[in-house]
Amino acid sequence: MPLTEKKRITNERYLSKFATKSIRIPKEIEEDLNTAAAHAGESVAGYIVNATRERMARDGFQPPAPDDTPEE
Repeated sequence: MPLTEKKRITNERYLSKFATKSIRIPKEIEEDLNTAAAHAGESVAGYIVNATRERMARDGFQPPAPDDTPEE
């Protein structure tokens, strides 16, 4: 069943809010990752994003303030 024009526009608007990153998960931890995400009540993608945010905070990463971005 083809997408309607409205649905295509809605999908594009939603997807425009995200960047796509492709990662490879070692097969030996795939099941553990899926289980941990399910246990946390999150999708695997959500689990990875939250883990990344926690790691960045723990490492002291501070994104630049909007006013600090260099002008081109």
